[in-house]
Order: sequence, then structure tokens, then C-alpha cells
Amino acid sequence: MTDATHPFSWRSIILPAYLPTLLFSIGEGAILPVIPVVATERGASLAIAGLVAAMIMVGELCGDLPAGWLVARIGERNAMIGASMLAVIGVLIALASPTELALGVGMFLVGLATAVFGLARHAFLTSYVPEAVRARALSTLAGVFRGGWAVGPFVAAALIAWTGSTEVVLWVLVVACFAVVAVLLVLPDPERVFGAARLVREASVADAGLTAGEAEADAASHGVFRAIVTYRAVLLRIGSGVGLLAAVRASRTVILPLWAVSIGMPPETAALVIGVSATIDFALFYVSGQVMDRFGRLWSAIPGLVGLGVGFLVLALTHDLPGAEAWFTGVALLFGIANGLSSGVILTLGADLAPKANPAPFLAAFRTIGDAGGAAAPLILAAVTSAVSIMAASATMGVLGFAGAVILWRYVPRYVPRRPHRPRST
Repeated sequence: MTDATHPFSWRSIILPAYLPTLLFSIGEGAILPVIPVVATERGASLAIAGLVAAMIMVGELCGDLPAGWLVARIGERNAMIGASMLAVIGVLIALASPTELALGVGMFLVGLATAVFGLARHAFLTSYVPEAVRARALSTLAGVFRGGWAVGPFVAAALIAWTGSTEVVLWVLVVACFAVVAVLLVLPDPERVFGAARLVREASVADAGLTAGEAEADAASHGVFRAIVTYRAVLLRIGSGVGLLAAVRASRTVILPLWAVSIGMPPETAALVIGVSATIDFALFYVSGQVMDRFGRLWSAIPGLVGLGVGFLVLALTHDLPGAEAWFTGVALLFGIANGLSSGVILTLGADLAPKANPAPFLAAFRTIGDAGGAAAPLILAAVTSAVSIMAASATMGVLGFAGAVILWRYVPRYVPRRPHRPRST
């Protein structure tokens, strides 16, 4: 996917793709833990504080499809710059008025910005990175994102200890976004320098007999909905498996703290175990990419889903055993390994399936399915826990993990053979 003048090199994407991602995710990772605290300080109840904290996820889900239109219309770098400025506006709204409503509106805008930013970097790497190293590039992207989320809370903690204020942490995202914009403006636009996306799109335009302006208008106004219709079969089949993977992943971050409370585990011990699990998860991101590039996507997706599914079922069966804390520790470590081994697989499958001439609309639809699964997971856990028990909720997620593995095992070989290509339209 590179031209002869500017062959692909890892160094060429570190600054334009990974550095902005790291900066943005550090800023977002810093504010996430303090949003409920800020909301309660402004007078919100615990329920309202939880709703305000969820507005980032709601905004991201609502922004996925419009992000596809925007990226196709203005390009990846401009979209990332615009997303950064939208996040700044969201934070300023949250700070301008000391109410939970302003905080919620601001976090919703941050969620929209996150959707645009994520899709832009995904579309750029899809167009530019060669297929032979695609999984490593995208699993590294996932690892950079997780690394930023791991660093962010430490930045927030240090800032709170220094100033004694929680609201001041919101400025971390503002600083991070301006740093992103500075990096993107100072560096050459890789999309134009290396010509990968531009050359592919120009060839597609020429084959269609359209002018550049006509093609751009067509892609911007009809791309997302046309992609949904054209690729409805692959979105329904592989998208279902991806949605279940996203749901199971999101569930583990919710259920581990709740499980620790339900078995009476000391908070400091639980935090240590969960932290070790997250460290293992982060450490395996490049291994996941190596496995996918060398053996295929299923060798990452299936072990990840099966491992997560087994972990949830083991939790469900060991809640009332004398060694519940030991079982909890083992499952937390298993979750770290399973999730780490599947790092970047959703990004990589989306890149494999997306049409290379104009990937953003397809990726918008594909990412919407994954984000919907992630957003639904806490609701499923809450509903089953309320109706039955937390053990039943854990078992439910375990079954969904195995269902996702079966779906991907059935359909990934059909749509993503050993050498990825454009998906069938029907």
C-alpha cells in the first residue's frame, strides 16, 4: 500500500499516528476517573454521577457513523485536528458552568471527539500500512491507547495531590489536545507524503469515470449508508462476533471490582490484582500483532474469546468456595492474558474488510457495532445481576464469549482468508 518513492517504514508512522494517539489517550485517561467525583462535588447523586460518566461512551457511540462521513469529507489529519478542538470545547463547557448538566454535555462532546479521532487514525493505518504488517501496526495502536489510559490516572492523581482540586484534572485533556494539534500541524501530512491513500483513491475515481470533486461529494454524502447496505452481510456476520467480543471485554472491567466487593476482598488487594491484570494485558499487545500477521486473525480472536469466556464461567462457579479470593486472582490474570492476546483484533478485522479506496464509511459502521456491544455490556450485567445474581451475570457473559468465538470461527475464514482482501458485498 505504499508507493515506490516512499516505501513503508515503522518510523514513518510513529510520530503522525502513534504520538497523537498517546497524547489524546493520556488526556482522556486522566479525566475518566475524576468525572464521577466532579459530578458528586457539584451535587449529583450517585446515579446521576454514573450517568454523567457514561456520557463519553454515549457520545462515542453516537459519533461513530457521523465520523465516517467527516473523515471521508475532510481527510484523516484534519479530522483528528477537528476532534481535538471539539474535545477542548467540551471541557471548556464543563468548566464554564458548575453544574452536572454542563459536565454531562461537555463529556458527551468529548465522546463525539473520541469517535472521530479513533476512526481517523484507524482509517489512516488501514490505507497506509501494508497487509503484511497490518496486525502489528494496529495492535500497536491498541497498545498505545491502553498505555495512555494507564498513564492518565497517575497524572490525575499527581495533579490532585499537588492542587487539592479534582476539576483541575480536566485541563489535562485540554493540554493534551493542543499538543496533538501542534504535532499534526508541525509534521508533514503522511497521507500526502507517502501517497498511499491518495493514490488508491485516485485510481478508484479514475475507474469510476468521476472527477475528484464528484467523487468526494459522493463519498461524503452517501458513503456511510451505502457502506452499510453494500456490506450488510459481513457487518451482520462478523460484526455480530465483534460486538460480542467488545461486550465481553467491557464486562470484565465492570465485573472484577464488583466481584471483589461481593466476596469481601480488601480494596487494596483487589486494586493490586486488577492492576497486575492490566499490566499483563498491556504487555501482550505486540505479541497479538505478531500472531495475527504470522498465523491469521483467528489465532488471536478465538483464544481471546475462549479465555474470557472460561474466566467468566470459572468466576460463576467459585463465588461461594472457601478459596474465592484465589480463584478471583487466577481469573483476573487469565483475563489479562486473554484480552492481551486479542489486542487490536477488532481494529485489524475492520482494516481487512474495509474497501481500500475509501475505508472510513465502512469502518464507521463496523466500529459502531463494536461500540454498541461495549455499551450494552454493563446494562446486561446490571439487568441479570438485579434479576438473578452476580454469578448468573458472569455465566451469561461466559456463554456470550463462546458464542462470539463460534461466530468468528465460522465467518472470518470466509471473509478474511489468509491474505486479506475486500469483503464480498452480499
